[in-house]
Amino acid sequence: MKGHTGRVALVCLLGGLASVGPARAGDQASIERGGYLFAAGDCIACHTDQKNHGAPLAGGPALATPFGTFFAPNITADPENGIGRWSEDDFRRALREGRGKGGEYLYPVFPYTSFTGMTDRDIADLYAYIMAQPASPQPNRPNQARFPFGFRPLLLGWRILFFRAGPLQPAADESADWNRGRYLSEAVAHCGECHTPRNFLGALESGRAMAGNPDGPDKQKAPNVTPDPETGLGKWSLEDIEYLLDTGIKPDGDVVGSGMADVTRGTGKLTKADRHAIAVYLKSLPPLRATGK
Repeated sequence: MKGHTGRVALVCLLGGLASVGPARAGDQASIERGGYLFAAGDCIACHTDQKNHGAPLAGGPALATPFGTFFAPNITADPENGIGRWSEDDFRRALREGRGKGGEYLYPVFPYTSFTGMTDRDIADLYAYIMAQPASPQPNRPNQARFPFGFRPLLLGWRILFFRAGPLQPAADESADWNRGRYLSEAVAHCGECHTPRNFLGALESGRAMAGNPDGPDKQKAPNVTPDPETGLGKWSLEDIEYLLDTGIKPDGDVVGSGMADVTRGTGKLTKADRHAIAVYLKSLPPLRATGK
């Protein structure tokens, strides 16, 4: 669950990814599984300039941040401007380690800090799906990072402070539903990237996980999705959450708008069991009161 204007969580920006090395085609079952994950992560909204009718996954619109303006790159299978020459290992390294094909650190505006939790199998399936989509030669727009943030080696310090590589490990003392819901929420759908406030260095405030972000993507407020009864989902039933994920309709009959509408188009493609698992996980979180604007 995330709020943004046509870009999920802090976008799926594989910022500055270059391409070298042949891609492998996946089998049909892998492609289908990848398509399911692709919908859950709402990657289409970040990497497609829908406002200007851009080709799917050929690059998205700008995302303004305190550290500069970043542009979602072309992640089609085009060998020159996309990731058509990326191997599966290259793709996994980007999601798991936050590193580009040349080993460069990726800007955390690309939410590898969440995607790192995905399993190798799911990353491979997502890769297979993306590689099976039509290629587009659309060139990438260069990022406009503010000085000195354009100097990528500076990201090493940020990573030491705030990044821990996955994958996400199941909790043995929790139910299968809870573990599945946590995996989908934290890793695949990366809900916390929008719904968790950030510190002055742009890192998620782990102690306020899912408590809402008054300064979400594109300066939109992402609501509190913890079970706080006054400012969160405390008065919502599991069925209320599942219904919103399926239809985009809140318990009061209002319809979600902005980027959350994009998100629910993706979660609406999930199975009923997976929507239930997400609801179980969200209702289990510590109830935190929303603060800020």
